[in-house]
Amino acid sequence: RRVVLKTPEATCRRASEVLLKTSTFLRNLPSFYHMPWEDQFVLIQHNWAPLFALGMAQERVDFDLREIPAISLLKKILFCQSLTAMNELRSSSAGAPLAEVQKMKNLLWKFWDLDTSAKEYAYLKGIILFNSECRVLKCLPYVQTLQQEAQKALMEFISTMFHGSLGRFAWILQLIMSLRDIDADAIEELFFRPILGEATLNV
Repeated sequence: RRVVLKTPEATCRRASEVLLKTSTFLRNLPSFYHMPWEDQFVLIQHNWAPLFALGMAQERVDFDLREIPAISLLKKILFCQSLTAMNELRSSSAGAPLAEVQKMKNLLWKFWDLDTSAKEYAYLKGIILFNSECRVLKCLPYVQTLQQEAQKALMEFISTMFHGSLGRFAWILQLIMSLRDIDADAIEELFFRPILGEATLNV
């Protein structure tokens, strides 16, 4: 089952704004833009999707979906040679898998239910961006240190704001793991394909 946005114009505009704000966040992060450009590229390429999803959560961008009707097997067999059928087949593969999109929507709601603060979002972006699992980085030890510092800052902030309770910190760390599982292709198809057409999102 595949889905598209019910209101693509408005939602894609908001998604583009989120992507722009994410880019601005990165440009304003000295610890990031002082890295070798190769490392910047690797980190963005590996982490843009969870960063984008986090931005959607912070901006509270909700969206409705419309399911794309599937073409029956009989219709494919009978009309597979016709131009109309070929176009229908192409359109049937458009959109994003419902399961992947639902996974993202569920994550957004979890962040909203937590009433995540702006500071928490900032620390979370640092934890996600400085992904020490990217082993090809030239300055991997530096990235590992930055990720540890972001985690420590988040833990201290939560401990201060929530009277020493670290249950929230553990819960948010679990959400980070789920963010990393978000399908980048599904995000591109759902939020940017209506804008890009056949072009690809080069990140």
